Amino acid sequence: MNRPIRRREALAGIGAAAASAGCIGRVRNIAGRDRSSQLVLEIRTTPTDEDPNAIRIARSLSENLNAVGIGTRVNTVGGADLRRDVLLNHDFDIYVGQYNEATPFDPDALYGLTHSRFTAETGWQNPFGFTDFAVDDLLESQRTASRDDRPGVVAELQRTLCDLQPFTVVAFPDALTAVRSDRFVGWERDRPTSLAGLLSLRRSADAGVGNTEIDDGDAETDDGDAETDDGDAETDDRDAETDDRDDPVTLRLVTTDERITTNWNPIAAEYRRHGTFTSLLYDRLIEFDGVDPIPWLARDRTWVDERTLRVTLRDATWHDGEPVTAADVEFTYEFLRDTSLGGIDTPVPSPQYRGQGSIVDSTSVVDESTIDLRVGDVPPPVTHRALHVPVLPEHVWRERTGTATVAGFEFDEATTEALVTNNEEPIGSGPLRFVEATPEESVTFERNPDHFLARLASVATDDNETTATDDGGETGGTTSLGDGIPDTYWGNPAFDRLEIERVGSDIVAVQTVGDGFADATASNLGPDAVPRIGREADATLVSERSAAFYHIGYNTRRAPLSNFQFRAIVASLIDKAALVDDAFAGYARPATSPLGASPDWVPSDLRWDDDRAHDPVHPFYGEDGALDAEQAREALREASYRFNEDGELLSRDQ
Repeated sequence: MNRPIRRREALAGIGAAAASAGCIGRVRNIAGRDRSSQLVLEIRTTPTDEDPNAIRIARSLSENLNAVGIGTRVNTVGGADLRRDVLLNHDFDIYVGQYNEATPFDPDALYGLTHSRFTAETGWQNPFGFTDFAVDDLLESQRTASRDDRPGVVAELQRTLCDLQPFTVVAFPDALTAVRSDRFVGWERDRPTSLAGLLSLRRSADAGVGNTEIDDGDAETDDGDAETDDGDAETDDRDAETDDRDDPVTLRLVTTDERITTNWNPIAAEYRRHGTFTSLLYDRLIEFDGVDPIPWLARDRTWVDERTLRVTLRDATWHDGEPVTAADVEFTYEFLRDTSLGGIDTPVPSPQYRGQGSIVDSTSVVDESTIDLRVGDVPPPVTHRALHVPVLPEHVWRERTGTATVAGFEFDEATTEALVTNNEEPIGSGPLRFVEATPEESVTFERNPDHFLARLASVATDDNETTATDDGGETGGTTSLGDGIPDTYWGNPAFDRLEIERVGSDIVAVQTVGDGFADATASNLGPDAVPRIGREADATLVSERSAAFYHIGYNTRRAPLSNFQFRAIVASLIDKAALVDDAFAGYARPATSPLGASPDWVPSDLRWDDDRAHDPVHPFYGEDGALDAEQAREALREASYRFNEDGELLSRDQ
């Protein structure tokens, strides 16, 4: 028996891997050797400068697979390329990545992720090619179960997915962000780069109004200075270039992710991650304040009957001045189901929202601002998911239904222009509108003065209660608490412009914030950046648990990953507790279920509490952080896999 591989030995080199922004090659050189009989799996993930946590997980898995005789190649590609390979082309063996919803989500999110209806479709809809009819039945049942029965169905669904392992949940990370509060405050309320976080920011009392960099007490601007005399036309207080009242208030963010500088298509699966900035461009019918749904573009929602939800829209306009109507909402749901609108023999659904779009059976326009949605007998949280999709302007997107062919896309069936366009000069109805961009470098947005948030201003009534007044709408007057919008958002955003700059690394991002050239980092930081934040006097660490769990995804279309027993053995090669301690530096929580960010949904037998050292379903092969490679090999032998004389696992056809 070979000696156990110690945790520190298996994870040795992770730091070196994280220090490199280039591709990570194979751990050992296999050039010149005939390994055609050995099973070799490719692990794809993003490079360190995009996501240091993902490469560390991939590196650790690769080491442990090698230890039991399975060859590996770790291949790093850019985030957009990885998502295209996995979600669109289905060209991968194993990948390491994050789920795309950063805030706690309803269990119905698992419908699109694992239902066999979506095995042949692109986007986040079952990227694993996973098919299991028992899972399908459970996914259908949770959509129609009563409030009392649904937790039991969801618990059984989680147990079944944990047994079958189409993907392995590794950990729920902390979203780490560096911020400064000299110009804006309120970072601690929500994730600094979430929609709620950005829209609830307030200007710091110390910052005053505007972004002027001229200090009134500066000797160069002293009232007695001849060059800055009040009578000097170039420095007159009324000069727009130095008058605080005329200066735009700019929020500056830095990111290591270039995608937001190149693509603003809200339904492009490979370019969207958590969707924060596209949510600022495109309104949804409802938004979430934490886990609570709040009316957004939908001013009111009422049930006409048990299956029909009537939605009344706010007074809103698209960024090009056209009115937002119920016809746009109807178009959106039709478009999400088929972006070709019948122009191609087989429907081409939108990638990211096919699961949510499938909740809505049909739509019917009542009048210009009212629409009925037929959603079926589903619980409220499922209905809320159906309403949480970006509403698209029909007059823009109807022109994008034609067949598109783009290099790098290898579809079994045709795709549409709508799914591959960069959506230059995006037209939405959201609180921000697009200004300009330099691809891979920066992008600028500006405040939409016609948005309903901008029109809401808080006022005090005679009985000292606070109400909202629409100071820009045609009808004026007051509304009851902004028609359900929390007063945190009234009159916001608190900035006139949003500038996002792309930088090369987490360290550079933190330094940019510390030096005062940015207000916060927009991409999640790796744990290596935390000490640097501590050394920057004006930068503060904001940490919040994210629901965007790190996971290892398997292409179940390919042998041996099509075998659930093999996937279960691979899952037991992952020392989740060690990864949290060593790769995440403790800024994460190991987990078994994809619903780990919503613990009330997770049954006790799947919860990972402080007393649990290993996964309760697929425990790590070993003790005290040491991999027992022989235990893993024995599990493979019991599953009818064979090894050659060199201890290499043979492909099933050998």
